[in-house]
Amino acid sequence: MYRTKLSIIYLFIISSLSITFSVSAQTYFPKRGVWESKSPNQVGFDSNRLEVAVSFAQENEYSGSNDMRIATYESFSREPFHELLGETKKRGKPAGLIIKNGYVVAEWGDVNRVDMTFSVTKSFLSAAAGLAQDAELIDVSKPVANYVWQGQFDGSHNSKITWDHLLTQSSDWYGDLFGLSDWSDRPPKEGEPDEWKRRTLNEPGTVFKYNDVRVNLLAYSLLQVWRKPLPQVLKERMMDRIGASTTWRWMGYDNSFVTVDGLEMQSVSGGGHNGGGMFINTTDMARFGYLFLRNGSWNSERIISEKWIEMSQKPSIANPSYGYLWWLNNSEGSKPLWEKPSANLYYAAGFGGNFIVVDKQNDLVIVARWLEPNKLEEFINLILAAKK
Repeated sequence: MYRTKLSIIYLFIISSLSITFSVSAQTYFPKRGVWESKSPNQVGFDSNRLEVAVSFAQENEYSGSNDMRIATYESFSREPFHELLGETKKRGKPAGLIIKNGYVVAEWGDVNRVDMTFSVTKSFLSAAAGLAQDAELIDVSKPVANYVWQGQFDGSHNSKITWDHLLTQSSDWYGDLFGLSDWSDRPPKEGEPDEWKRRTLNEPGTVFKYNDVRVNLLAYSLLQVWRKPLPQVLKERMMDRIGASTTWRWMGYDNSFVTVDGLEMQSVSGGGHNGGGMFINTTDMARFGYLFLRNGSWNSERIISEKWIEMSQKPSIANPSYGYLWWLNNSEGSKPLWEKPSANLYYAAGFGGNFIVVDKQNDLVIVARWLEPNKLEEFINLILAAKK
């Protein structure tokens, strides 16, 4: 009887392992330097309709200058004292990839060209925070002042700010970092600088404010926790493990070098608003998006926890359309931002029309470079319309 029970248990374990192996074996993960393609028809798309979507992306190129120094000045000219503190790069032409069921089904432009991504960088920064959470270096619910004590989180207001508040852009942190004041970033259209400086502070976690200075503060705080440059953390713990190229770079400002453990390290920026940020090619962006589509695992290897993937997509209190430095279509309890795309779709978005779209419901990753920003929803709808 005892031996019979053991046999049943053994068979159950073997069966479970077989099922797990079968599912894993059916999921394709691209090796470094290679990403297999399938025809649209092989994965349930109409080829002609998908070509319409690709043509749309090519024809609706970002209308700003291809010189990012000029483009940023034009877009942020109303900001007092706006200046470029980090590297920029002239952009390329529209490029993109559509990944369906793990395979490339559409490609346009030069997908190997390295370009700036601006605020797409924020979603990479979120991943660096997730890796820190997984390694138990931080607890996102705790005040950052518990970890960073050099003065940035002193005072009755700033001392209440948690990692969660920084990740959801709801901290209302006040201060200066690398020569930039929090109030000077995307200020209200009305009022003088002195009025912005004297503004009433909002309770952390209650009001959403898109602000690169505070995102840069998150990067600085994570540098203090990791005690090594964040590009190195991301390379070793994520990008190398998902087969990314060696061409991507994550940059900060000329004046954002700090000393950690006696070594000079650059604190990177969370976007290219003032220069810097993530410089990366389209294919590496798609690998990053595919990792999130596969819930943080790559070829049966756990890269980042599934819990963090879920936390990244949770609507924040201050803005239900925003998670942990990712934009969400799911607004929890109300209508989705977009009606036709999946309610659970989420995406990274950057100035000039840089996007990584993750749509688990349809097993899709979409990367678009230099697409006119207000055309993203229409572009996604054209892709979904190509489904048979």
